[in-house]
Amino acid sequence: MAPGLLMFLALFSLAGLVAAGFGVGVRKGQIKNLVTFGDSYTDVVNTGDAATAWPVYAAGYAHVQLHPFARAGATCSNNLTFRPFPSIFESQLPLFFSEVANGSLKLPPDNTIYTLWDGTNDLGVSALLTGGAAPKVSLVDVTECQLNWVKTLYEHGARNFIFQNMIPLQLTILYNVNSYPNRYWAFERNTTEWSVFMTELTLTGNKLTELMLQALVPTLHGAHIALFDSHSLFQDMFDHPANYFNGTAPLNVTGAWNACVSPLGGGPLTCTTAQGTDRDSFLWEDELHPSEQADRIVAREIALVLEGKQSRWATWLS
Repeated sequence: MAPGLLMFLALFSLAGLVAAGFGVGVRKGQIKNLVTFGDSYTDVVNTGDAATAWPVYAAGYAHVQLHPFARAGATCSNNLTFRPFPSIFESQLPLFFSEVANGSLKLPPDNTIYTLWDGTNDLGVSALLTGGAAPKVSLVDVTECQLNWVKTLYEHGARNFIFQNMIPLQLTILYNVNSYPNRYWAFERNTTEWSVFMTELTLTGNKLTELMLQALVPTLHGAHIALFDSHSLFQDMFDHPANYFNGTAPLNVTGAWNACVSPLGGGPLTCTTAQGTDRDSFLWEDELHPSEQADRIVAREIALVLEGKQSRWATWLS
């Protein structure tokens, strides 16, 4: 590792140590509004898991009002990793600001918290993994874009944030070493290479996020930022499924309740689906998306944060 990069990371780590000592978070009963940004993992309409999305559960558990802006297929910016879907900076944030400007959305800064869960589409197929990003765009650019979401909302008056990092995407069927041709990728590939690369992308991206957030905190006076460790939570669900899943089928963290195999090169899918409460035995809904039961777990932990309580997976940086 280059000496300059070592010093860069050391400075970030030092800033993190200072910031970590002053993480106070939100008060119990303070939060009344939840505003969500992100992709299909958070979209409440095109949910990805064919069921109720985690923000709906979280808002219900914590008794807060939900204001959802996340959209399936989104990346942080289509100028970095283009996809024909409503990205955060070109679509979701402009829509949010337009509703604030026209008076249809009135959110007091003190009792409103903003969440971002993004990165799956920025890192995956047709993006960084497969060389589909814009020229010279790297993981650093994507991470900086996500941090700019915090800064942009802060400059418009937002003060409370939950930043959800990326899950271990190599555990999904799409990016797993034992993957098969499916609805998301039906072509030749080296599954081992994909899995290793995705492991590096998520681990590195999450560490960059953590360090950059820690460095950002001292510059945002009056802000409260929680880092929610989705990566560790999903790894724990994978490693200890009996602690999380309660369906009527055998517990399953390597398959999906809606699994579809594609002929190589594309064609009609052959699907196997579970029914009813059997679905609650699965970590994954399909080859990329968490199941509804996994979403309930995310919602339960996020609700604790919203209520000003302690979650094992959340750390208040300020």
